[in-house]
Amino acid sequence: MNEAASDIAVTPVDRAIERLRSIYRSWTRDTSIAQMRRDWEEAFSGCTVPVTCRQVSAGGVDGEWIAPAAAAPDKAILYLHGGGFRIGSIASHRDLIARIAQSSCCRVLAINYRLAPEHRFPAGLDDTLTAHRYLLDQGLRPADVALAGDSAGGNLALAAMLALRDHGEALPAAAALMSPWTDLAATGASYESRAKADPIHQRAMILALAKNYLGADGDPRYPLASPLYADPCGLPPLLIQVGDSETVQDDSTAFAAKAKGADVNVELQVWSGMIHVFQMFAEIPQAREALTELAMFLRRHLHIDDGRPAQ
Repeated sequence: MNEAASDIAVTPVDRAIERLRSIYRSWTRDTSIAQMRRDWEEAFSGCTVPVTCRQVSAGGVDGEWIAPAAAAPDKAILYLHGGGFRIGSIASHRDLIARIAQSSCCRVLAINYRLAPEHRFPAGLDDTLTAHRYLLDQGLRPADVALAGDSAGGNLALAAMLALRDHGEALPAAAALMSPWTDLAATGASYESRAKADPIHQRAMILALAKNYLGADGDPRYPLASPLYADPCGLPPLLIQVGDSETVQDDSTAFAAKAKGADVNVELQVWSGMIHVFQMFAEIPQAREALTELAMFLRRHLHIDDGRPAQ
């Protein structure tokens, strides 16, 4: 194959996979967690869309308001980033969050919830609930708030709604989840059937991250740690997006099936050829399409309509 043909054969997904692999290849057993976090932020930092960013203390939780110029003033999305509860931050996810904010015409409160192993379960969940309470203290109604998150952040979004429901509190209007990590026991068949297709996330790695989050004696089937094992009855409308080339696929499909069985309004989208949280990579055409779908879902349930279609 000549050089030109070789260049044509490299797809945006291939380039995204290489970006991920280049990060993981640089890590050894001696790489500190602090260095991993810095590397992840450096690899994904920056913002490609025009938004304003304002730091805020959300009830004591480090947060940031990310808003487009046309943001609805009386609505908000609470965003929870992914990273296996070990890495990830507002900085590493700012571009993804900003694209969601712009497409949704809605301001987003993103938070830096506490990470493991320094702060194990339920620290991240507690921070999520604190940030949600902060939004309500600002005068927003629960129906004016939606949750969104990717991977571990999708876990936190679901766990927070389950905790609110169990305490008899009003739930957010909806939640949009990208490749949510719902099963810390990693029991899904996709951990085997998608092992060769997934460039990064193998079952051993997932279980190690779960142990890092829960501690040696933590129960990976505890419902607020693994929402797959919870009763989803009463949850608000959910949009779940997942790639069919990721080992964590069954975390989405199994949870969606269980929620539908409990009469929850669930829209499940399985994206062909896509990797874990492919929406982070703006260069992938399907990522842009997926965020358009996600924005339409959020705007519909938050009743945001500025007279133009989502971008």
